Amino acid sequence: MRTTSDDPTGIVLRFGVREDIAALTGVFYRAVREGAGPEYSAEQRAAWAPAPPEIEAWDKRLTPQKVFVAELASTVIGFMTLRQDGYIDLAFVDPDHIGEGVAQALYDWLERYAREQGMERLYSDASARARILFERQGWTVEAEQRPVLGGVAMSNYRMSKSLAGQD
Repeated sequence: MRTTSDDPTGIVLRFGVREDIAALTGVFYRAVREGAGPEYSAEQRAAWAPAPPEIEAWDKRLTPQKVFVAELASTVIGFMTLRQDGYIDLAFVDPDHIGEGVAQALYDWLERYAREQGMERLYSDASARARILFERQGWTVEAEQRPVLGGVAMSNYRMSKSLAGQD
C-alpha cells in the first residue's frame, strides 16, 4: 500500500482491493451521471451508465488490472485502472471532489508506477474530461472515435503517451 498521509488535503492513495469494487462502481456511476456534463448530453450519460455496474462484472474486469484508489476519510473519491499493456481503462473522480487535484494525484502515481514497471507507452480511449487531464501530461490525440452505447452515439479520443527514453 502507498499512502500520502502527509498530504494536507488528507487524501490517501492506495492500491485497490476486491472489497473496493462496490465503492468504485458508485464513483463511476456518479462521475458519469453527474460529473461528465456539459461534454456529454443527459441521453449520452444515461447510455454510458444506465445503472451502477454489476459487482461481479466489474470484479472480472478489474481483477487483471492494477487499481489506483484515492480516498478521503476512508471513503473512495476517485480511481484509475491500468492494464499490463499500458492501457488506462478507467479514470473517474466523484463529482463532489472534481477540481481538488484527485485525478492529478492518481495520474502522477499511475505514471510513476508504469515507468517503474518498465512500460514504454500508456494509451487510453479517453472521455472529454480525461482528454484534458491527459493532454496536460503530454499525451497526444491519435483519433476521435464515435462509439455507440445503448444505441446512442458518443465521442471519445484514442490517446497515448510514450514513456520510452524519458525519466
